[in-house]
Amino acid sequence: MSDIEDNAAQFPIGGGELGALIRAHDWASTPLGPSAGWPETLRASLNLLLPAKAQIVLFWGPDYLTFYNDTYAPTIGDKHPGALGRPAREGWAELWDDLGPLLDGVWSTGETLSAKDRPFKIDRHGFLEEVFFDISYSPVRGEVGEMAGILCIVSETTERVRAVEGLADLTGQLEKRVAETTRERDGLWALSRDPFLIADAAGVWLSASPAWTFILGWSQEELLGRTSAWMEHPDDTLRTRQEVDHLAGHGATIAFENRFRTKSGEWRWFSWNAAERDGLLYCVARDITDQKRREAALAEAQEQLRQAQKMEAIGQLTGGIAHDFNNLLQGIVGSLDLVQKRISQGRTQEVDRFIAGAATSANRAAALTHRLLAFARRQPLDPRPVKVNPLVASMEDLLRRSLGERVELELVMAGGLWMTLCDPNQLESALLNLAINGRDAMPEGGRLTIETCNIHIDKIVARACDMDPGQYVCVAVTDMGVGMEPEVAERAIEPFYTTKPLGQGTGLGLSMVYGFARQSEGAVKIYSEIGKGTTVKIFLPRHIGAEQDDTGPDLHLPAPRADDGETVLVVEDEPVVRGLICEVLADLGYQALEAADGQQGLDITLSGRRIDLMVTDIGLPGLNGRQLADAARERRPDLKVLFMTGYAENAALSRGFLEPGMQMITKPFAMEDLATRIREMIEG
Repeated sequence: MSDIEDNAAQFPIGGGELGALIRAHDWASTPLGPSAGWPETLRASLNLLLPAKAQIVLFWGPDYLTFYNDTYAPTIGDKHPGALGRPAREGWAELWDDLGPLLDGVWSTGETLSAKDRPFKIDRHGFLEEVFFDISYSPVRGEVGEMAGILCIVSETTERVRAVEGLADLTGQLEKRVAETTRERDGLWALSRDPFLIADAAGVWLSASPAWTFILGWSQEELLGRTSAWMEHPDDTLRTRQEVDHLAGHGATIAFENRFRTKSGEWRWFSWNAAERDGLLYCVARDITDQKRREAALAEAQEQLRQAQKMEAIGQLTGGIAHDFNNLLQGIVGSLDLVQKRISQGRTQEVDRFIAGAATSANRAAALTHRLLAFARRQPLDPRPVKVNPLVASMEDLLRRSLGERVELELVMAGGLWMTLCDPNQLESALLNLAINGRDAMPEGGRLTIETCNIHIDKIVARACDMDPGQYVCVAVTDMGVGMEPEVAERAIEPFYTTKPLGQGTGLGLSMVYGFARQSEGAVKIYSEIGKGTTVKIFLPRHIGAEQDDTGPDLHLPAPRADDGETVLVVEDEPVVRGLICEVLADLGYQALEAADGQQGLDITLSGRRIDLMVTDIGLPGLNGRQLADAARERRPDLKVLFMTGYAENAALSRGFLEPGMQMITKPFAMEDLATRIREMIEG
């Protein structure tokens, strides 16, 4: 009975008790037949020890099924309870091909046989159903070791098998989808003209799509296994390393731009989007080289058009400017003629009056020249505190000449006007543009009004005008011209949009005015009505602070004099100007050295003579002023240089023209101002 006890010990419920029960039973007096012949107490005890939710348990005799527990009853369906006491081959004829070999194997070998997830087709209530079982068949022996029966322990695994099959189907579907997605990704990876890249956290390239080779010419072997530093543009290397570090720290990269060198030596621009996942950097780039070239070409074209627009405006001013300059020159030449005559006649008491007239005309000519240079120049100027009323008033003559005789100019200046912070030259340019636009809108003539006022912009108006609420200085230019349709007025500030006939306008005037106002943290508003005219208002934010001192040098104060032996080299190709400067220097006690061009100035510099300061014009023939200064400083590194220029001073300053020990003065200048600057530089 040891085998029965051992098998009984495998039962999940009461195994030891079942073994003791079977061992205590008098099997010799119990026929190995239908379980009905078993003692009722034994049958009841077995069912009690093997409840409905336990495993299926059967006892097979040599010829009959002698016992099964209640858990087995639903499995055999309609065969219950008639299966008991029937021959196994007869009762399970449809399953005998599966069951027979197992049972016969146990009977013939006397050893335990088992099968896992064994499929059976069982008729349950008229339906043939496939079910699965884990089966264990063990021999039951008598007192002398003979085979008395077979203990069968069965667990139905149909649900588990179906779940595994479902999982396998799902896994297969997922694998299929993954394979399809992988094929699609590989297709995109291989065919996309936008290059893809996978790198580690240090930026080492691990995988690169074929597009990199197509664009750059480098092979996969040359690209992989190292960072991109070897082919980055030197100006982009630091930014690229910083971006990789940012990305590796779980950041994100959007539209980062840098340049890579191709195998042929060309530089190509790329725009990057990238993200970090599980320690790897997944990147997609876009070759934007052609886009960059188009942008550069467009910027150049825009700059050329802006300059053309300025030159167009200057061309329109030519007649009025010539008239003004002739008047100014007449005042200068006439006054000097009278000075010469009075001196020759010995009548010197009236000379001061004529000299003052000549100086006034010369200063007005200088102011007009500077205004034209500032208008025509390309470089932006720095903003400064501006009093708008004096600025507009100073432009009156220029505006009247620009508008012509058929247009009446009216200036309406508000009292107590606030200061603003802006670029005065750009404001002048904006007003001149608006005035010319107003003139062109009145082909039959009319009135052009420039008005200034203080205004407070509340939140509602500010929102409508796309500006911040607050206090503003308003400059309004109003014409009585043809006006604009609302849709035209809305587009008027767009670059290159113009309503003028072909060849008569660049479409940049109002766009430049708008750009100037926005850069000054202000706004532009256009009001127009067909047949009644147009008003363009420029809003500039109020500036609260100290105003700049625009007063010139006090001509009545004595100029600072030289110390003994101080020497100034003057390099100027215009003999009259050179002579005047040297005359002033001599009067102040300086030793003045003269040079008519850059080469003469360099020869004097290299001669070893004492030179405390070099004053040189920039626009010299041959060796220009800057080249002269650089060559002289190679031998005299501490040489101080004062440049003279007839161009806008800030145009040179904005390009980083000046180095330490260099200054610049703009022609025309007062001699007292020149003397003061020379003294300051020598003492500094």
